[in-house]
Amino acid sequence: MPKISRTNAAVIVDDVHKSFTLRHTHSIKETVVAAFKRKSLSSQFHALDGVSFEIDEGESVALLGFNGSGKSTMLKLISGVLRPDSGRVLTRGRIAGLIEVGAGFHPDLSGRENIYLNAAILGMSKSETESRYQDIVAFSEIEQFIDTEVKHYSSGMFLRLAFSVAIHTEVDILLIDEILSVGDEPFQKKCLARIRELHEAGKTLIVVSHDLDMVSDLCERGILLRDGSVAFDGDSKEAVALMRR
Repeated sequence: MPKISRTNAAVIVDDVHKSFTLRHTHSIKETVVAAFKRKSLSSQFHALDGVSFEIDEGESVALLGFNGSGKSTMLKLISGVLRPDSGRVLTRGRIAGLIEVGAGFHPDLSGRENIYLNAAILGMSKSETESRYQDIVAFSEIEQFIDTEVKHYSSGMFLRLAFSVAIHTEVDILLIDEILSVGDEPFQKKCLARIRELHEAGKTLIVVSHDLDMVSDLCERGILLRDGSVAFDGDSKEAVALMRR
């Protein structure tokens, strides 16, 4: 991905378009019947339609919008998981995405082994992981199960460990999608506190969440997406107020 020439820009999104093909049949039989009736077998969904914005280093930004507005697609484009059909997404520094928490975990490996595996996927060296290992385990609060195969974990234990690995990665830009789906309320509060610490340390935060109160408190700026376009870009509380109208 190209480097950014501006001195203070962490992310530049320049006239980005992204579409997906939606299939309307789910079996060979349905496809044959639809073709016989001359019905459309698929259609195009325009998730993002000419989106542009810039995020400076150290900013905390919420991507807001109702379901289907394009916010999660935008987050995946910034992370590099997806590529735009046209336009550019430029980033500076190391990115960690809490987008699909634990996506790199292997069920047949222990929690300990998965920490090293997932940390490597997130870009950490073995020495970096070793130096943070005890902090990762302590934060997850599942130390007694750390040598148990992950397939035996409850969903809550799995999410705690996956989130703990991601939140201890050395990053410049942290992408967060629905952080409050992780664990119980005390653990959620601990996660939020850790995210605030990272922001205070100068990290760039880009957050997607349906919890509007949390977003307006955590983020200074809100970018409201509507039908794949930017409808508002400014103070997060103003953006939340527009969402609630």
